Amino acid sequence: MPVAGIDVGSLTAEVVILDQQKILHSVILPTGANSKAAAEKAMGKALEAAGLERSDLEFVVATGYGRVSIEFADKRITEITCHGRGALFLEPAVRTVIDIGGQDSKVILMGDNGRVLDFAMNDKCAAGTGRFLEVMAQALEVELEKLAELSSQAKETVSISSMCTVFAESEVVSLIARGLAREDIARGLHQAVADRTAGLVHRVGLVEPVMITGGVAKNGAVVKALNEKLKINLIVPQEPQIVGALGAALLAQEELVSGEQGL
Repeated sequence: MPVAGIDVGSLTAEVVILDQQKILHSVILPTGANSKAAAEKAMGKALEAAGLERSDLEFVVATGYGRVSIEFADKRITEITCHGRGALFLEPAVRTVIDIGGQDSKVILMGDNGRVLDFAMNDKCAAGTGRFLEVMAQALEVELEKLAELSSQAKETVSISSMCTVFAESEVVSLIARGLAREDIARGLHQAVADRTAGLVHRVGLVEPVMITGGVAKNGAVVKALNEKLKINLIVPQEPQIVGALGAALLAQEELVSGEQGL
């Protein structure tokens, strides 16, 4: 009984196809300007790779900011619930989930029963998100994937005073013009993201173990800075970017089972 979860964010769309809690296939694609088209494309690629047709799916749950545009979804569930559910599946002991995506970040506090107790979210601007790091990488004239490596070469940490993406970009340009090392600036940027994220963590309370999800979890410099700031060892999933879609797929499976039990 295959089911699917789809998470459409501002920068990427992820699909996870699940059968009896086994991941058959997952896909990550850029969202682009059309979230509806991205959802269709991502689902199509995932189904093709899994050797399935759309009609083979018993239930589909959509999440993410673009979930309202996914017409083929049977149910839509918030990303807070889906990220929490996905994280618990990967590590049942997890009590705090830090998700840093393309244009928002969130911290979710989980109870012993797996329910969401509290959460804090930064969705008003791109400060401390993937988009923030993308713009800063452009200012430093380095590929986003190599920003963490650049940071690892730093000898000092240059403090970044502004977390507003626009102002921080101007600040970085100014620091480069003053002759400061790009490596040191990069470390300062990662530290700024960690500081911003730690503020969200403290709003809900830190309970270990803690998992980090989202695309930014692939940035080792951010993970290192957060570990040092929070004095913990973050759990990083093998593929942190699909955790929301995984949670959606798990909830789809639960919806299917509960529906059958109600017959």
